[in-house]
Amino acid sequence: MNPAKPGASPRDSVAPTAFARVSKLLAERGLCSRREADRYIERGQVFVDGVRITELGTRAASDARITLDKVARQTQTRQVTILLHKPVGFVSGQPEPGYEPAITLIRRENQWQDAKHPQQRAFDPRHLQGLAPAGRLDIDSTGLLVLTQDGRVARQLIGEDSGVEKEYLVRVSGRIAHDGLACLRHGLTLDGKKLKPAQVDWQNADQLRFILREGKKRQIRRMCELVGLSVTGLKRIRIGQIRLAQLPPGRWRYLRAEERF
Repeated sequence: MNPAKPGASPRDSVAPTAFARVSKLLAERGLCSRREADRYIERGQVFVDGVRITELGTRAASDARITLDKVARQTQTRQVTILLHKPVGFVSGQPEPGYEPAITLIRRENQWQDAKHPQQRAFDPRHLQGLAPAGRLDIDSTGLLVLTQDGRVARQLIGEDSGVEKEYLVRVSGRIAHDGLACLRHGLTLDGKKLKPAQVDWQNADQLRFILREGKKRQIRRMCELVGLSVTGLKRIRIGQIRLAQLPPGRWRYLRAEERF
């Protein structure tokens, strides 16, 4: 710590308060996404230390008390999160020539009714508004895909500081390098950056189980290639505490109120 200048008061040596955009602070605190924050600010639904703000770009102290009004909070409770068993051949995000986006499967006739939880909410076309995938799943992969209207869920699953586990069953062919399994667990580099440690184990002679805490583009396929393997099938079976379980391919259901990632 640098000593205070002669004659300076203790107040002068205190670090200045940091300021940031209110939308950024709302997102960092997990209250909503930055996009949602901008909408709430424009509608006058955000208060900083009890004062309503309406100007985009408004900045506040990092320790300011920031709240949403009752209407905004009610809006959040109506937002839905959907669990889809994405089949091969559908893209998880933006449509590609000749392929449909997975969101086109979210139709009334594709909703899955779980016999163990018969009282599920009914499909409402308004639930498609602002619905977006929280993460990617390759066109040639299948398994659990999360789509949500809720920026808090999206940030939890794909935010920069997300540590939510994602579990995969991966069928492979080829001959793995002698230290391949150890490298898959920790030691590989993609796009010039070291990968986070992963849990990787053989399930049988041609199938591996991966548990990752990150999600680079085609990460598992590229990891396998680095140790001499080719992926012939990939299925995501879990995100956090939510499992694919008995959800059939091409079908979807709502995340229940008591479920948490």
